[in-house]
Amino acid sequence: MTKKSATAGKSVRNVLWLWWKLVVVVSLTLCVLAFLKLQSYSELSSSISSRFRPVDYSGNPKVAFLFLVRRNFPLDFLWGGFFENADTGNFSIYIHSEPGFVFDESTTRSSLFYDRQLTNSIKVAWGESSMIQAEKLLLGSALDDPANQRFVLLSDSCVPLYNFSFIYNYLMASPRSYVDSFLDKKDGRYNPKMSPYIPISKWRKGSQWITLIRKHAEVVADDDAVFPVFKMFCKRRPPLEASKGKKNMKLQKQHNCIPDEHYVQTLLAMHDFDGELERRTITYTEWNESVTNMEKKGWHPITFSYADAGPVQIKRIKDIRNVYYASEYRTEWCRSNSTLVPCFLFARKFSRGAAMRLLNEGVVSQFDAASIMYSTP
Repeated sequence: MTKKSATAGKSVRNVLWLWWKLVVVVSLTLCVLAFLKLQSYSELSSSISSRFRPVDYSGNPKVAFLFLVRRNFPLDFLWGGFFENADTGNFSIYIHSEPGFVFDESTTRSSLFYDRQLTNSIKVAWGESSMIQAEKLLLGSALDDPANQRFVLLSDSCVPLYNFSFIYNYLMASPRSYVDSFLDKKDGRYNPKMSPYIPISKWRKGSQWITLIRKHAEVVADDDAVFPVFKMFCKRRPPLEASKGKKNMKLQKQHNCIPDEHYVQTLLAMHDFDGELERRTITYTEWNESVTNMEKKGWHPITFSYADAGPVQIKRIKDIRNVYYASEYRTEWCRSNSTLVPCFLFARKFSRGAAMRLLNEGVVSQFDAASIMYSTP
């Protein structure tokens, strides 16, 4: 009986010893992983703070217009009219289109756009990290010209609300970037797996349509530390599909992160550049709240038609002098060097008909839109 008790006691001690060894091994493993993660974050911080490429340029500054288009440029006739009376030494044009697409006499009405497409463009999908990768490519190309000091990102449905001279002077008068940036307090956008690479305290949201000074453009173009984290963890939630039935409920629990609504804003916040921004966009979008049977309530941009682009509607946009941000209880007054100015220089989304009306009304330049009604391409 005594021998059995001793054997049992020894077995218990062996089990406890093995359990203790397992706890030690697991603890050491966790410590090593934590150290490696913190080391990675340290390297990330070092990378973020050392990517500037200062350029001492004293010549005439240019505005780089960066067009992000699907394939062709449906409003090229309007932008051709916008640029036609401008000094070519004051602007440059860069277009990201579908890979292999070339802008020439067979694909665009304006010679200003000939061969302005990037040669390293990629296939872009809405709501995916490829969108911000395309933006980075545009900025990278534009930064090759040291004369480019302002960088305006525009879509293929954007239109100017003023002539070139007004927009050029507006942009050059301010030493700040125009980046719609605010705190995102909604659950489901920030993925905790981004931490500590992207701290939640630096998480921002805003419009994709930005205007950057050169210093900030370099940060975005050169970043190779934060972008991979976005690519891995900031992903759009799958859309609802009736065929999936109850599986939709599980899918809707996933994080719904739209990269182009967060990347630039968060990246600049991580550099502590919030104080160097006009925290608003200069591209107007009109939103329509809609609900379908298979969608939760959401906001969608309205497309302006010919009827929506009359003088009254355009004046209403031009007269806006402040923007309210509900998540921060903040009213952003639109100023340039302490002077109250119009909030918006551009607007989207405009149809071809709406763009033609802008030309006929002389918003951009004097032009007979009827002359292109039956022309090619």
